[in-house]
Amino acid sequence: MCASSKRKSTLLIRTAAVAVIFLCLTLSGLHQTAWGQDPAVSPASREFLGKMSQALSEVAEVARPSVVNISTTTTVTMQGSPFGDFFNDPMFRKFFGEGQAHPRKFKQAALGSGVIVSKDGYILTNNHVVKGADEIKVILYDKREFKGKVIGADPKTDIAVVKIEANDLPAIKIGQSRLLKPGDVVLAIGNPFGLNQTITMGIVSATGRSNVGISAYEDFIQTDAAINPGNSGGALVNTNGELVGINTAIFSTSGGYMGIGFAIPSDMANAVAQSILKYGKVIRGWLGVSIQDLTPEIAKSLGISREHGALVTDVMKDSPAEKAGLKRGDLIIAYDGQNVEDTTSLRNMTANTAPGKEADVKVLRNGKEVTLKVLIGEMPEAAKVTRTVEHHNALSGVSVQEITPGERDALGLPHNVRGVIIAEVSEASPASGILAKNDVIEEINRKEIRGLKDYEDVASKIGPKEGVLLLIYRNGGYIYVTIKP
Repeated sequence: MCASSKRKSTLLIRTAAVAVIFLCLTLSGLHQTAWGQDPAVSPASREFLGKMSQALSEVAEVARPSVVNISTTTTVTMQGSPFGDFFNDPMFRKFFGEGQAHPRKFKQAALGSGVIVSKDGYILTNNHVVKGADEIKVILYDKREFKGKVIGADPKTDIAVVKIEANDLPAIKIGQSRLLKPGDVVLAIGNPFGLNQTITMGIVSATGRSNVGISAYEDFIQTDAAINPGNSGGALVNTNGELVGINTAIFSTSGGYMGIGFAIPSDMANAVAQSILKYGKVIRGWLGVSIQDLTPEIAKSLGISREHGALVTDVMKDSPAEKAGLKRGDLIIAYDGQNVEDTTSLRNMTANTAPGKEADVKVLRNGKEVTLKVLIGEMPEAAKVTRTVEHHNALSGVSVQEITPGERDALGLPHNVRGVIIAEVSEASPASGILAKNDVIEEINRKEIRGLKDYEDVASKIGPKEGVLLLIYRNGGYIYVTIKP
């Protein structure tokens, strides 16, 4: 073989060897990229996250057995026909006669959650979960089923107490919700969409949320732990596995979770439950004043330099406040050693005070701080719903009641607001979706309403096909609404 051929053969061999080596290295690199990379997480981080995961699992395991599934069955009456106006068609009536579109009753099922708070079967949940239920079924963590009975309920806080006949149940420890701070880690446990024992984690976004429009007494814990339909009545627990809230509602424009949920603080829920169990009803403390929030304009007009407090606009006759010497124009800045931020905080603190207890009320009067001792009374019972309009007109299905001192105080109604309070609006009413609970009707068709008698006189004269114009006091302001029959 000539020298030239030998050189060519050697070059080809070297080139092939380089290509093989390159291919092997490439395949080796691909293999390592896909399957064999060393972990990029540092040992310290892995250790921290592992401990946190383990801690959250332990908290969940402590609290989960105390959370139950509550399913209810309610009888619902549907007005009219499921076929709309079909039965009202003249041709149909000609052949089949009248009376085809009678009201129909059917069973409606709903799901919610609850929390076992005693070993002998007492369960906390939301009032709206069990309200009006014909049957209540409680399913425990271990799949046992029991029939539930409502012992008592408080619509003003949306808390209800349900009892099942069982013993040695895994009762949760009730924590002190007043110790919560924004940023604290919490777990929400419940049955969203019927998915039992769902656990979500988040933080406390805010405390003391009020004016949400859910209940009369609001002091909500706001959290970003995911809460969805079915979570109502479930547990909000802290990192000790203690109950710090009863999950109640969500803020949503779609009906689903949007990062804002509300829970009733355990301090409030426990106080309501204890009152129900001890007295058979909720007994609240009563001061006997009408109050409003302090605005910068009012503060400037009154020469007040403070930004927080509850301004007294009226003192009720023979009330604890009058006997203690409170006066119109006083700015209540502290109650029993706690600062008063606004009307809601004062209302909640007063309501949670046992009647007969003496409380120190600090007020700002004429630029000077004055401390008065007030013997807290019991909030007067609200008037019962005395009338549901049965006439076939635009106000059919609207239940109303007088404005009592207790209701005025609880709802924060100014002294000059007169009329009747809407207690309930049935789903079948023409006013459904227009009027709401706790609205105050002050005028009907430009006629002043001062109480139940005025309401009855005007409402009874409304024709079946007549629309009505109402002046309503709602959420601190007046609006006109119209209702068609």
